[in-house]
Amino acid sequence: MFQPNMFESHHHLLDMSHNKSPENDLDLIRDDEFESKSMADIMENNPCGDDNEDPNQRPNKKKRYHRHTQIQIQEMESFFKECPHPDDKQRKELGKRLGLEPLQVKFWFQNKRTQMKAQHERHENSELRAENEKLRAENIRYKEALGNASCPNCGGPASIGEMSFDEQHLRIENARLREEIDRISGIAAKYVGKPMLTYPNLSTTGPAHSLDLGVGNFGPQTGLVAEIYNASDLLRSVSGPTDADKPIIIELAVAAMEELIRMAQTGEPLWIKTLDNSSETLSEEEYFRTFPRGIGPKPLGLTSEASRESAVVIMNHINLVEILMDVNQWTSVFAGLVSRSLTLEVLSTGVAGNYNGALQVMTAEFQVPSPLVPTRENYFVRYCKHHADGTWAVVDVSLDHLRPTAVSRGRRRPSGCLIQELPNGYSKVTWIEHVEVDDRSVHNIYRPLVNSGLAFGAKRWVATLDRQCERLASAMAINIPTGEVGVITSPDGRKSMLKLAERMVMSFCAGVGASTAHTWTTLSGSGADDVRVMTRKSIDDPGRPPGIVLSAATSFWLPVSPKRVFDFLRDENSRSEWDILSNGGLVQEMAHIANGRDPGNCVSLLRVNSGNSSQSNMLILQESSTDSTGSYVIYAPVDIVAMNVVLSGGDPDYVALLPSGFAILPDGGGGINTTCTSGSLLTVAFQILVDSIPTAKLSLGSVATVNSLLKCTVERIKNALACDTMPDGKI
Repeated sequence: MFQPNMFESHHHLLDMSHNKSPENDLDLIRDDEFESKSMADIMENNPCGDDNEDPNQRPNKKKRYHRHTQIQIQEMESFFKECPHPDDKQRKELGKRLGLEPLQVKFWFQNKRTQMKAQHERHENSELRAENEKLRAENIRYKEALGNASCPNCGGPASIGEMSFDEQHLRIENARLREEIDRISGIAAKYVGKPMLTYPNLSTTGPAHSLDLGVGNFGPQTGLVAEIYNASDLLRSVSGPTDADKPIIIELAVAAMEELIRMAQTGEPLWIKTLDNSSETLSEEEYFRTFPRGIGPKPLGLTSEASRESAVVIMNHINLVEILMDVNQWTSVFAGLVSRSLTLEVLSTGVAGNYNGALQVMTAEFQVPSPLVPTRENYFVRYCKHHADGTWAVVDVSLDHLRPTAVSRGRRRPSGCLIQELPNGYSKVTWIEHVEVDDRSVHNIYRPLVNSGLAFGAKRWVATLDRQCERLASAMAINIPTGEVGVITSPDGRKSMLKLAERMVMSFCAGVGASTAHTWTTLSGSGADDVRVMTRKSIDDPGRPPGIVLSAATSFWLPVSPKRVFDFLRDENSRSEWDILSNGGLVQEMAHIANGRDPGNCVSLLRVNSGNSSQSNMLILQESSTDSTGSYVIYAPVDIVAMNVVLSGGDPDYVALLPSGFAILPDGGGGINTTCTSGSLLTVAFQILVDSIPTAKLSLGSVATVNSLLKCTVERIKNALACDTMPDGKI
C-alpha cells in the first residue's frame, strides 16, 4: 500500500512553518539558508563512528551543522534547471560529485521544488486578487445601475419585476465572486498562519466517559485498528517532531541503520553463545565499545534486553517490507505483541516507487497478553533502506531524548530486521531486539518469562511473523483439496471467514493486556486468583452488539506444558469439560480452514447441540494458533444467518462479535529453550453483553455473575488437567 511521495506537496521533511508570513516562509526555504549536517564530513572526521564527546551531550548543537557551499548550490541549481526530479541513481552520482549524501541531495531538490511551487502560487494569488478587485468593481457598477434605473414608459423608478434579468445576472456574478474569494482564501491559508492538520491518522472520537467500573466508548470504526484507540490515551498526547529536530532524526536513523546491520552480521565477541548453543547473549561491554555513539548511556533504573533470531518465512521481501512500514498491517500481523500503534508523521515515503528511504515517526505500545504485565510504550523513528547487496532493512530507534520533559519507562536502541530475498517467494529474516526497560512492575509469575526474553524478544517476533506468513499464504490459496469433510473450498468464503477471524483475534488481543487505554478493576475476595474486570459501551458499531459489555480476565500458573493446555482447549471433543455456556451439549466442527503447518493452526466453525430441545442451536467461530513462544484459542458466538452470508463470500464487517478465549505462554522456567519449560501461564478472558441498552447502569449482580462464570471455568480447566491444587500458582 504505497502512498504518493508527500514531498511533492507542501508536506516535506523540512516543511515551512504554517505560522509564518509568506515573506518569512520564502526565506526559510531558500536553498543557501538550508542547514543540514554533512554526512561526508561526519565520515571524514570520524570514519569508525567513534565519538569522544560526552554521550549525554545533546546532538542538536549548532556547531554540528553547516550550510551547503556556494559551489554545491550552484551545481545543484544548474542540475535543477535540466532535471528538477532526479532519480535515485542521479542523486547518488550528484552527491558523490559534491561530497553529499543522497538523502541530503534529495531534501535539497525537494525544498527547491517547494520553493518554485510557492513562487508560482504567489504569482497566481496576485492574479486572483486582481481579478477579485475587477469583479468587485463590476458588482458596484451593477448595483449603481440598479439603483438609478427608471421605467421607460413613465420615467419613474423601476420595479423589481422589471429588473429581473439584471437581478439574475447580479446573482450569478455574486456567486462567482464568492467562489473566487473562497479559492483565494484557501490558497492564502497555506501561507498566512492558519494551522493545518499534522496528524491525519488520528481518530476523531471524543474522550471516553466513565461508567461505574470505567466504561470505554466504542463508536463507529473505519478500520480494524480504530477500535483500540481511546481519545484521551497516551498515544494521542505525543506530538510529532519539530522542524529543528528533523535533521537530528535523519542522522539518528542513518546511524541506527548502520548499527542494525553490524548487530545482525557480527558474531563473537559481540554476541556470546550459551554453553548448549541454544541461544546467544549480547556483551554490553563489547556493545558500548563497538557503538560508542547511539542514543547515549543506559539510564539509571533500566535494564537491558537484547536478542537475535533468524528464520525463513513464506513471503516475498516486498510484502514483508510493506507490512512493516504500514502501521495498520503491522498492528494486525503482530496483534499479540502490539496493542496500539500510530504514525505521527511521515518524513519520507521513499523513492523509486517503493519504501527505499522511507522515514516515519511512530509511537507504539508493546504487550504480553495478560493484565499482569505492564505494556511498554515507545516513541521512535522507523527507517527503511534497500542496500546494494539486495537486502532490505527496517530499523527502529527511540526519540525519547528529543523530549526532555518526558519520563520514559523504556526505550528502543536500534532494533528491527534484515530481509534477504530467497527463491520461490521465500525470505530470510534476521531480527534484532535491543531495549532498555523498567520491568519492576511485572507480576512475579511472569517475571521468569520476561527475563528469559520470550515475552518481548526477537524469538517471539520471528515466531509470530512465521505463523502469520503461513496464515496469509493460506488465505491466498486457490487449489484446495476437496476430499476432507468440512473443508471450505470456496475462495470467497475462505477469504471472508479468515477476515472475520482476523477481526476477532485483533479485538481479543487488544482487550486482554494491560494497555493504558484500559481501566481494569481488581475484584477483592474472589479466591486464590484475582479477577480483573472492566466495562465498555458499544454504540453504533456494526461489528459489536450494542449495549454494555463486561470484560473479565485472570492469569494463573499451571504445572502442565503449554502444548498440553493448548490441545485440550482447542479440541471440540473436550469443550464440554470447561465451557459452561455449552450446557453439556455435543460440540461438532461444521467447517474449518487450516492455516499453517501445525494442525493446531486452524479457523473452525463449531455447532453446539444443546441438550435442551427448547433452546436453539448455537454457532461458535474459533481460531486456534500456536508457535514456539505462545498459543491462542479465541472464539465468539455468531449468528447462523450472518455466518451463511460470510461462507458465501459476503462482507464479514457487519457480523457482531464479542470474542473470548485463552492466551497460553510458557512460564519461562526453561529460559529461551521452550522445550524445557516446566509449566504454563494461562490467561482466561471473557467478554459478555450484560445489558443491550448502552446508557444503562451496570449492576453489581452482573459483575458477580461474570466473576462466578470465570472462576468456575478456571476450576473446570484445573480439574480436567488434574491440577486443582496449586498453592504456587496463587496471584
